[in-house]
Amino acid sequence: MSVLSYETRGEIAVIRMHSPPVNGLGLDLRKGIAEGLAKAAADAAIKAVVLTGTDKAFSGGADIREFGSPKMTASPSLHEIIDTLDTSSKPVVAAIAGMALGGGLELALGCHCRVARGDAQIALPEVKLGLLPGGGGTQRLPRVVGVQTALDMIVSGAMLPAAKLAQTKLFDAVVDGDVVEAAIELARRMDKPRRVRDLGVELPDAAAFFAEAREKVKKAAGPLPAPIKCLECVEAAATLPFDEGMKVEQAGFMFLLNGPESRALRHAFFGERACMKIPDVPEDTPLRPIERAAVIGAGTMGGGIAMSFANAGIPVHLLEIDRQALDKGLAVIRRNYEQQVRKNKLTAEQMERRMALISPTLSYADLAQDDLVIEAVFEDMQVKQKVFERLDAVMKPGAILASNTSTLDLNRIASFTKRPADVVGLHFFSPANVMRLLEVVRGEKTAKDVLATVMKLAKTLQKLPVVAGVCDGFIGNRMIGKYAGEALRLLDEGALPQQVDGALERWGMAMGPFRMNDLAGNDVSWLIRKRHYAEDPKRRREAVADRLCELGRYGQKTGKGWYRYEPGDRTAHPDPQVEQIIDEQRKAAGITPRQISDEEIVERLIFALVNEGARILEEGIALRASDIDMIYLNGYGFPRHRGGPMFHADTIGLAKVAQRMREFAQRPGADASFWQPAPLLEKLAAQNKTFN
Repeated sequence: MSVLSYETRGEIAVIRMHSPPVNGLGLDLRKGIAEGLAKAAADAAIKAVVLTGTDKAFSGGADIREFGSPKMTASPSLHEIIDTLDTSSKPVVAAIAGMALGGGLELALGCHCRVARGDAQIALPEVKLGLLPGGGGTQRLPRVVGVQTALDMIVSGAMLPAAKLAQTKLFDAVVDGDVVEAAIELARRMDKPRRVRDLGVELPDAAAFFAEAREKVKKAAGPLPAPIKCLECVEAAATLPFDEGMKVEQAGFMFLLNGPESRALRHAFFGERACMKIPDVPEDTPLRPIERAAVIGAGTMGGGIAMSFANAGIPVHLLEIDRQALDKGLAVIRRNYEQQVRKNKLTAEQMERRMALISPTLSYADLAQDDLVIEAVFEDMQVKQKVFERLDAVMKPGAILASNTSTLDLNRIASFTKRPADVVGLHFFSPANVMRLLEVVRGEKTAKDVLATVMKLAKTLQKLPVVAGVCDGFIGNRMIGKYAGEALRLLDEGALPQQVDGALERWGMAMGPFRMNDLAGNDVSWLIRKRHYAEDPKRRREAVADRLCELGRYGQKTGKGWYRYEPGDRTAHPDPQVEQIIDEQRKAAGITPRQISDEEIVERLIFALVNEGARILEEGIALRASDIDMIYLNGYGFPRHRGGPMFHADTIGLAKVAQRMREFAQRPGADASFWQPAPLLEKLAAQNKTFN
């Protein structure tokens, strides 16, 4: 019982869970709860029981690490614990502070009464892992909060403060003070247990209610099966006896647990936690203080980065080379905040506080005492050299010098300073104040405390940091280069931009490659291509993409790119001029176009990502396969229910992926070297292993 304590307060037994960090209901804690309940049941002096946790957590729910393992169903299971509570002859009161999530809330629902602190967070968030509440939550919650509220909570997984549910039967009392004392007082007054399962469900016209709800849930769920399964379980609670409803819940839970969507979402859950761990950087590495920051460049990216610091309450200098550019950048930032105010995401007062944290300047000297500076200027090595030489001269000792470069050699950038150990890459994704991903680029000489500091800073900025080594494009953009290149091959062979984008978007990508380029700006990738052409004169020229840029078709910002755009409208309209350019290029190359299936489009683009990801992994540019997946889930619109490119390949089977690549290599006119499976992929496929 080391994970909990047992004490008596007169005739009340208090069982307190304390299994850090969130009282996850793993096997050890379940055993402790069972022992505590058995001890109370056997003691004739005990009239009732209070079950509680810590100030931070009643319980965060099931231990997800046990899912699919023998520990998940080992006795006592969560079901057995809840049944013990439910059938106890002595009243049990749950005292809830901090959070009661998932299985933690189901544990509380198994108790006979519940007392909560008003700020306690309440949720059944299993749907976010592609699951449904499997401990009776879909059957008990509708009985205490009503069908509509329960359905909304279960299908969305949304978290609510206990105070918002104070008027429901979920809580017998919602208090501001000591929740355990309040629960003890309630337990003393109870004369017998009151079971949630015995409550009725009030819903006059269940058939009409669920018919309408089903259409709404289907529309919102997209390809994910969990929301519909959640609805089916709530419907069972409203229309079937409790025990029959529990059977529906259990069948639905096991169906989802063994499905690919839940496996992918659980992979994402653990992958996000794994990417915070750097093997050679101890967790107790001393951190450098980051109390003031600076951003060089007030363009779209620089302004977004400055907003990220202001949003986190960190004062930030925003430097530009001329007043006009600086004023323009500040005006864009203010407009962005004003839009949030109009949408009720910020108050006007909050907006002004954040604007006050951004200090505009035209002088490098003003940055001298800042703890961190991020360069976000034009993606040109000569421009960056001038910036870092200036920063090296003015920044105080120990300040961290970061570059937002998306492709350039960070080691070379660091060489422009006399302090390469202080230089790190912080590649934000646009819009930087919205996008969660932060690619942390570790140079050859980046100090460990610098790395540890920026990883911690990323969490403060509410970003997901993923460490990458130095290479052209790092992880995300190096892979996307192969993906985009293969999309251009498909145009040569017979596809059109709208077919390629449509196939990928129907598969689940947030945006196809051509729409994505139009959004980012085709001139950005053109600049990178021109650098590559200069570095390697034999490199294949992308005639169609280059021609569009020569015509000034840079995408949404110019109204024309791979598509045509109407003023004030981001809808991508196919453009006959683009089709003409593609057709002319085919004729010039002597290519007869062919019909290409959506399946081939998806396989070629996704497997291009996978193959390059395997090379990146083998080279040590990425620490682990899940890091690559986290980058694509959080920065490139990869469908979360597919788990990322590397996990998706694992799901298919690496032997099948490698075989399909060899088939692509044998097509007439194919680049056989491009489709040569990476050595790591070949090795793992031969051993019947996975990337993850």
